[in-house]
Amino acid sequence: MKQEIQVAYQPADLKIRPYEHHAKYYETDQMGIIHHSNYVKWMEEARMDLMDQIGLSYKQMEEMEIISPVLSISIEYHSMVRFDDVVVIETKLVKYNGIKMEVEYKMIDKETGELRSTARSSHCFLNRSGKPISLKRSYPELDTKFFEVKED
Repeated sequence: MKQEIQVAYQPADLKIRPYEHHAKYYETDQMGIIHHSNYVKWMEEARMDLMDQIGLSYKQMEEMEIISPVLSISIEYHSMVRFDDVVVIETKLVKYNGIKMEVEYKMIDKETGELRSTARSSHCFLNRSGKPISLKRSYPELDTKFFEVKED
């Protein structure tokens, strides 16, 4: 049975604010820099924050038995992040067709403005049984929200 979702109202001129992450000591490696594996975690935090800002909490989607697994991730490391740095993560929904989406990330040092990394992740939408679903067909109210924030 299809559940209804309450999509939080967002103004048409919604401006997505960047997500900020304060680098923790435990995220460092033996060389004192942030270990590369942590960037994927930061991307997930930033993606969840993006979804919250557009009024589509990932928790709500999961309650509707919609999951969005990662299909691929790519990261380019431009400069090192160290313990106690604050990284501003700009997220953009760059591709969306109702079945798949792609998010772009730009990680910038808050203090210096230096580019730390650029990344992309692609995701699909599945029901709890693991079968692909089309949000356009099954949940048009969600589909509309994604199109409102997708950047061309």
